Amino acid sequence: METQKILVSGQVQGVGFRWSATRLAKQLTLTGTVRNLANGQVEIIATGESATLQQFCQQLKHGLYPWINVMTLTTHSIPTHQFADFRIII
Repeated sequence: METQKILVSGQVQGVGFRWSATRLAKQLTLTGTVRNLANGQVEIIATGESATLQQFCQQLKHGLYPWINVMTLTTHSIPTHQFADFRIII
């Protein structure tokens, strides 16, 4: 298990990105959080198997819906966090 901090920019606020990312994370059995940042990015903290995290990022990059436009997605490994589930932080 590992935890990654994922920063996503583009047209990702006000378009259902957090909800879509949460739905995808739950399908992939990842745990963590997703939240909007004041600078227009979305921050995801996700814990799971390395291959599953890579799959998650690939699906986020290629767009979950046509109205979501991911311009950049960066990942950083951080110390492993244990989460009970995957949820949106408001």
